[in-house]
Amino acid sequence: MVKLNKIYTRTGDQGSAGLVDGSRVSKSSARMAAIGEVDEANAAIGVAIAALRPGDTADQLRRIQNELFDLGADVATPGEIEGALRIVPSQVERLEREIDAMNAALEPLTSFILPGGSADVAALHLARTTVRRAERATVALAEAETVNPQLLAYINRLSDHLFVAARFIASEQGGDVLWQPGATR
Repeated sequence: MVKLNKIYTRTGDQGSAGLVDGSRVSKSSARMAAIGEVDEANAAIGVAIAALRPGDTADQLRRIQNELFDLGADVATPGEIEGALRIVPSQVERLEREIDAMNAALEPLTSFILPGGSADVAALHLARTTVRRAERATVALAEAETVNPQLLAYINRLSDHLFVAARFIASEQGGDVLWQPGATR
């Protein structure tokens, strides 16, 4: 369990940060960029939860927020460390089951979707785009260093989950806001 008695440590004052294995890296490193983007994605999901009515979608997102801390710990643990907290296939599979369940209730897409319509749907789309940025950062890290392939699968699936969740919530409110190509010409 984590115990924080003091919030500032001064250990990062020279621009480095500590990793789970005790090593230190530059705060501008690909690893720290990925950790930061995952943290921002988690915060964006928190905003989406605040905009949603209580129910299954909000409950799923709360579980996902916890898993994003697991994912952040995975990113913050370089190399092979026995007992390290890692994203596992069952977490990716659960996201897929949730996507499939929500998607089963939706009409097939006939157009691209505009990210809006209501505050909760817009917040889900914003979280989705923030997760996509976090995915780009984790892919950049994976191109430079070895990472757990399951964390890449998880974060890729998560943006799909948020997209389908936004459509699912929109369907309860009259449907998606569809792109109309050239409509303002």
